[in-house]
Amino acid sequence: MEINTGEMSNELYIQAVKTIKSAILQSRYAAALLANKELLQLYFYIGKYVSYHTRLKSWGSGAIETISAQLQQELPGLRGFSATNIKNMRIFYEEWHTLEQIPNFFRIELKTLFVEDFENRQLLTAESLEENSIRQLPTAEIETIFLDAFFKLGFTLHREIIRSCQTFEERKYYINTATQQYWNVDTLKYHLRGKTFQRQGKLTHNFTQTIVEENFRNKALQSFKDELLLDFINIEDADDEPNERILENAIIQNIKKFIMALGTDFSFVGNQYRIIIEEEEFFIDLLFFNRKIQSLVAVELKRGKFKAEYVGKMNLYLSALDEFEKQPHENPSIGIILCKEKNNTIVEFAFRDTTKPMGVVTYKTAHELPEMYKNILPGADKLKQLLLEKKL
Repeated sequence: MEINTGEMSNELYIQAVKTIKSAILQSRYAAALLANKELLQLYFYIGKYVSYHTRLKSWGSGAIETISAQLQQELPGLRGFSATNIKNMRIFYEEWHTLEQIPNFFRIELKTLFVEDFENRQLLTAESLEENSIRQLPTAEIETIFLDAFFKLGFTLHREIIRSCQTFEERKYYINTATQQYWNVDTLKYHLRGKTFQRQGKLTHNFTQTIVEENFRNKALQSFKDELLLDFINIEDADDEPNERILENAIIQNIKKFIMALGTDFSFVGNQYRIIIEEEEFFIDLLFFNRKIQSLVAVELKRGKFKAEYVGKMNLYLSALDEFEKQPHENPSIGIILCKEKNNTIVEFAFRDTTKPMGVVTYKTAHELPEMYKNILPGADKLKQLLLEKKL
């Protein structure tokens, strides 16, 4: 039987490679997930074991450091079991110990490894943990919402969430979102610094009166924060506000970071995007498309405080985008006025009789340190003086 090696065969080969490659990648991903789950379970029970001995004072001071050093001798090249990380395992267990109450949540075989050491002793119960100021978590809610996401998240990301988040709702948000959007540690830290959880759904907007379709309105509300952390923008003098062109140039040079600040599903269309109305040119500072809400998003950069007259200009831009740029299957365009400050009452009055959906978002730049840190470092003039003295 002669084998046909023509064009159809080549297509079949390509399809075969594609199918096998997809299967390999899926298998690797599944194996990685299983490995991560196994590792989290291991850390959980080591954390319980360490918590039991250290909280009940059955180990002396420096025990964790000694155990870590001896583990390195017993298992040369062992990684992840420094004294600091073992303490992190203890924190991991103590913060999530309620999970142990969920049937079949942790592998029984691993759990039984530590049983002999706990026999005839007083175990760390939920009550004793509570006495040590460990938070209790709603087991039923954990069971139904994010068990799968919990085990997909790496231990390093869990550690950052525990350090930064005090409530279950906040931790649940970051665990679910980081898993769904495949955040790495740097991305997670950025969102934790920018308080993304607290910023969700708090945009000052006119969506209620301008977006009729409820599903589109709800998605739009969840797609924008009320404040952006633009920590990639540096200006020499903290007393001067960068003008619109400086802001725009900094954003364009760091467009990936700006999109990360905006949120998910944003694609960059262009800056100084030209639209023509009756042979007159207008330029939108930044234009994006959001896949989730299927809408063009015009962003106007403004120096200083929000002014009511900004709304009329944005209304013009959105009308032009809907008339000349919007595709038939897309939702109406949305406008975001990005400025340094805003008075919500003035914004609400400016939006009152508008017909196009828009919101006002504020931003913070790198020079805006919290009050407690402002006097720790010398100013620019003092630094220059110190450098000159050092050269002399």
